[in-house]
Amino acid sequence: MNSVPAIRRRKFEPDPGERSAILSQASKIVSEGGLGSLTVAHVLSRTQLGTRAFYRHFDSKDALVSAMFLEMARIETRRLRRRMATARDPIGAVAAWIDGRLDLAFNGQIRSDLRKMSLEANSQMFAAPELVSPAYAEMLAPLVESLRRGRELGVFTITKPGSAALAIQGAVWATIERQWARGDHDIGETRELVQDFCLRGLGVAPKAIAAALKYSSPESRERHLEKPNGSP
Repeated sequence: MNSVPAIRRRKFEPDPGERSAILSQASKIVSEGGLGSLTVAHVLSRTQLGTRAFYRHFDSKDALVSAMFLEMARIETRRLRRRMATARDPIGAVAAWIDGRLDLAFNGQIRSDLRKMSLEANSQMFAAPELVSPAYAEMLAPLVESLRRGRELGVFTITKPGSAALAIQGAVWATIERQWARGDHDIGETRELVQDFCLRGLGVAPKAIAAALKYSSPESRERHLEKPNGSP
């Protein structure tokens, strides 16, 4: 008697391929026309799936939007962790996270759709924070980990790593937006300015900051470090 329900459950389990297709097409729609252009009907038209297939994976359009931002954040987090993996200490790891995020403004190899999705996510921080909070938590996780480790080692004077991470993200994002708007900042000067500002705010001594910035510069990484496996 129990075998029939079990077979039915397996038959109607959500298909990972369907979910991936929905997320992919939703991201493309948002990249092309902004979040306002995203509708369930539009996604289903792009994927050639039915309403039942959509609701097997997402309870609502808001759930889709949240999952879409979270997937984007996971991709970005993997990239940031690769950048941070070569750091010698928490100071260098924080500097590497900042440097990695600044790639959005200065690195032409970063996909344009990631830039557009980042803008859309930032616009929702005040309009609908519940949609993007999981994504921001994912992206800030490696930074928070480094801040906690640095506090434990006594190199950071902060008491709340989570709040410090948000402050660093705010400073970095303001720089990214300014570069997108004006496009006239020197990458080396801007990178060092933002890293110096954030590390001083964490209580790092000037000599330690200078050492971290010298070691984390692109030229230093090329001379002293091997490229991590799988990095772009």
